[in-house]
Amino acid sequence: MFANQKVIYLAGGCFWGVEAFISRLKGVNQTEVGYANGRDLAPTYEKVCSGKTGHAETVKVTYNPKIITLEEILENYYKIIDPFSENRQGNDIGTQYRTGIYWQENPQKNIILKFIKDKQKLESNRISIELSPINCFYAAEEYHQKYLEKNPQGYCHVDLNLINNEEFNHLTKEEYEITQLSMTEAPFSGKYTNFFEDGVYVDVVSGEVLFSSQDKFDSGCGWPSFSKPINKEAVIKNRDYSHGTTRIEIRSAKSNSHLGHLFYDGPGGSPRYCINSSALRFIPKDEIE
Repeated sequence: MFANQKVIYLAGGCFWGVEAFISRLKGVNQTEVGYANGRDLAPTYEKVCSGKTGHAETVKVTYNPKIITLEEILENYYKIIDPFSENRQGNDIGTQYRTGIYWQENPQKNIILKFIKDKQKLESNRISIELSPINCFYAAEEYHQKYLEKNPQGYCHVDLNLINNEEFNHLTKEEYEITQLSMTEAPFSGKYTNFFEDGVYVDVVSGEVLFSSQDKFDSGCGWPSFSKPINKEAVIKNRDYSHGTTRIEIRSAKSNSHLGHLFYDGPGGSPRYCINSSALRFIPKDEIE
């Protein structure tokens, strides 16, 4: 059974900063930058920057509504944009940098319209955020995805310090990126890839017990592989359509941490839970209470 996820599309100027900020919200499972609601059927960054395609630089946001509501996402989005500016955010000017909220489902429309209506009552200037259904979305080139994670000194018009992430202070930079930003460690780089001592593996964020060494096997894939979780309630499964593929994402049920993916290419076509080492902490058998 897959967990229930929702998708919303947010345009707020340069998509590098918007993506970096929104992806840090707890309950946001996936983010992907791209070009939305334009005319060209094969947009590229160069085409969109010309201003002739009509696309807006947009972030596709996949979120877990049990953890974060659409209203909470909108509140965070609203505080990182200039809602009164037309076709400009920060130093970026052009129709591709317009603000916009684009919904995928009709129930979202009512929430969005009410949100903007309530905000307008508090403002003296007219809010200029474009509101419409999502008509099209084309993923941007790979080098734009998670741009500020790859280029920490890159340009950003958004203040990333507006998010309080103190609950993750005990994590290393890599552990945070893996569990909270849904990134993936390089193959054969994880500390548990070729590690087979007796014990259990817990969620590095919450300490929840996730996997047992008894179910770990050497798949040769470059990441720790398990035939099953320690119990089925320990993890949740999400449909993952990122990077132009369809996969099954695995998250910790308690903390919603991204762990890895599930494949059915184990021995005899059995399940293989492919998990990032950085999402786990090992407890030896003699230390288990």
